[in-house]
Amino acid sequence: MTAEEATSRPDVSVVVPVYNTLRYLRQCLDSLLRQTIGPDRMEIVAVDDGSTDGSGRLLDRYAARYPGTVRVAHQPNSGGPAAPCNRGLDLATGRYVFFLGSDDRLGPEALERLVAAADRYGSDVVLGKVVGVNGRHVFSDVFAYGNAVDVSLFDSALPWSLANTKLFRRDLVDRLGLRFPEDMPVLSDQPFTLAACYHARRISVLADYDYYHAVRRLDARNITYHSRVEQRLVSVERLFAYVAELIPAGERRDAVLRRHVGLELANLVGDDFRHLDRATQELVHAGVARLVRQHVTDGLRDRLGIEARLRLGAVTAGGVDELLAVIEQDTGRGVPATVFAGDRWHAGYPGAPADWTDVTDVRADWLARLDTVDVSWTDGHTLTVTARSPYPRFAAEAGPVRLLAGPVVGATRVDAGDPTGRTVRTEFPVDRLLAASCAGGRRHPVRAEVDGGHGRGGAAVRAPRLAAGRPRLLRHGARLYAVAATVDARNGQLVLSVVPVTVGQLVGRLRRRGPAAAQPSGHGPAQTSGRGAEGRLGRHGHLEVRGAAQVQPGPLRRADQAHHHPGAGGTSPDQARGVRVDV
Repeated sequence: MTAEEATSRPDVSVVVPVYNTLRYLRQCLDSLLRQTIGPDRMEIVAVDDGSTDGSGRLLDRYAARYPGTVRVAHQPNSGGPAAPCNRGLDLATGRYVFFLGSDDRLGPEALERLVAAADRYGSDVVLGKVVGVNGRHVFSDVFAYGNAVDVSLFDSALPWSLANTKLFRRDLVDRLGLRFPEDMPVLSDQPFTLAACYHARRISVLADYDYYHAVRRLDARNITYHSRVEQRLVSVERLFAYVAELIPAGERRDAVLRRHVGLELANLVGDDFRHLDRATQELVHAGVARLVRQHVTDGLRDRLGIEARLRLGAVTAGGVDELLAVIEQDTGRGVPATVFAGDRWHAGYPGAPADWTDVTDVRADWLARLDTVDVSWTDGHTLTVTARSPYPRFAAEAGPVRLLAGPVVGATRVDAGDPTGRTVRTEFPVDRLLAASCAGGRRHPVRAEVDGGHGRGGAAVRAPRLAAGRPRLLRHGARLYAVAATVDARNGQLVLSVVPVTVGQLVGRLRRRGPAAAQPSGHGPAQTSGRGAEGRLGRHGHLEVRGAAQVQPGPLRRADQAHHHPGAGGTSPDQARGVRVDV
């Protein structure tokens, strides 16, 4: 490289793979053009992967308007993000490279801060704080302790944040010959990121600014959301093989695989496994069982979260039917009984092997597993979640209990209607949920935490057979938000969801529902109705609903009824048969 070329070389190249994201693409590109690092120090390399919605034409207009900054390449659709990322890498000339999803955006100071940190610390990889928009879930534990100059891949939460949304030193990429595996329909960014982090001289984390805004697409049509389960299985198999080749067997490999086993592998046998056809169930079960046998050591198994451990234990116990029995317990009847064998505690799932169901060393986490039995609105400004434990000595052994919806701590108290003390009611003020959601909205997964004689523990609050409810519209500042209680289809966790709604979206939805749903009202601009519920957007900014917040619970067992443990497929007298909540 000549001195002139080195002088003209941009500090950072931003690679943007694009496929049918016209609705979000302008905001993405504008967020780059507003970067405080300035156009002389950056270049934007956008690769149109065969878009059919006009995204390619928009890119060309930006390239014509900003010829020294925006470069565009067009190619036939490749079926995934790997090929356009590789094409962008081939074209990029910066000292650093950064990857940005075409439906995401950056904070104005992001690139300037990231490059400054990499230069100051000599970092090969820099991860800036990622925040979710429109309820997009992001793993944020790696940012919990603030800025960190030197982070290890093996003793931190970094393995839970392996997306390629990081600043990479180009010399490292070239030295290792890093590229995205194009034979992985999904998860192709993880081998790239893993290799970069494994070989990096230094990895730094910046938590002092909202660098990357990860947007949940409201149409939810990107490949990650809708990839077929067979494609996910193939990608997970290739990912595990890559990790095994990259990292020698032992504790360091287990530290990385803990994420892949607990997330990608366990998700393959999540709650929605039961909706697959039988042939696909057999295929997925066989693949997951094979990966467990090959890669999950006893030490790794014992470090898994309870949900992943029990599901994968069911896979090792037998065939598809045994796995379905465990899923049916979780989705249809709720937390099972605790089975005691001497001084050992076991989760009472049907057919699961004892070494996988032993929860003795995580008894506090086990006690924190609660089932949602009721969700309701109070005065239109508070969401109240009622949850119950099946454990007979819960009140004496769990200690103080609290429920959290994301970062929001609810006001929890023992339900006076249950003399056994196994039922708790938690109130979540909606204004606090809205304030914690930022401008883009957020999903707030609900967790329970206990702090008693068995120590501190926590677990996701599941919602067996909770029907999807209608959202309420609420105003926070100048914006409208839809607030609802939902269930994560993969893991059954209760989620309090806050999603921004524009007037255009509201009007469009009313039109799609027909004229009966949009009768004019003198009290507000819109009125909705449906199945016993109707409402209008009132002058105080929330949807005034008549009937839409009705909770219709199925029969619940008496609080003092003995706990039973039926086999798979039966109806447990000990569990709620279901709760329907329209919120």
